[in-house]
Amino acid sequence: MNHSEAMDPEQADEVFAHWEDKYGTSDGVWSGHVNTALAQIAADLPAGSALDLGAGEGGDALWLAERGWSVMGIDISPTALARAESAAERAGLSERVTWVAADLDTWSSTQAFDLVTASFLQSPVALDRARILRTGADRVAVDGHLLVIAHAEAPPWAHAHDHDHLQEMDFPTPESDLAMLDLPADDWRTVVAEVRDRTAFAPTGEQVVLRDGVLLLQRLA
Repeated sequence: MNHSEAMDPEQADEVFAHWEDKYGTSDGVWSGHVNTALAQIAADLPAGSALDLGAGEGGDALWLAERGWSVMGIDISPTALARAESAAERAGLSERVTWVAADLDTWSSTQAFDLVTASFLQSPVALDRARILRTGADRVAVDGHLLVIAHAEAPPWAHAHDHDHLQEMDFPTPESDLAMLDLPADDWRTVVAEVRDRTAFAPTGEQVVLRDGVLLLQRLA
């Protein structure tokens, strides 16, 4: 599987600074809830080993750990992972979760996982999403699953001045992600490829409907 070239050091520094600033300038970014689509999908999977790409403050990883998964959560922001580690300690889940501070553009491993998840890997700064997701696919064990969740469209508040960056992001479909991954058809089975609605709260407090692209693949060989 051919991967594109890694970003140059200047771009990598920009990405690190962006995400550290995002987490470091607030008391907390995570809502306290697992991503809806991940909870819906993983509830039907037997617990095993999981890899969470772009774990942030640990919401998805902790939810999986609570349900018996052994989880590795990776994120570029040490601040985000420090909060995730604290949350794991408070919940008594430290032995079930390993946190790794790393740039997903250059991170690599030989370990195989029963579930690899990537939720909302969409960024206003440089992010080689294709490279990251292909690396994630490489880490799925036989009979395991790759779950990719993406914002399918800009949220209703994207037009607000403070959120102009939301209009600049790409909004892939499950079909475009499947085409981008370009996985061998004989080795993978598409389990779910659809857009799902979920309710959420806008920054101003009103309830809104958001749309998520959900792609679940199973590795057969």
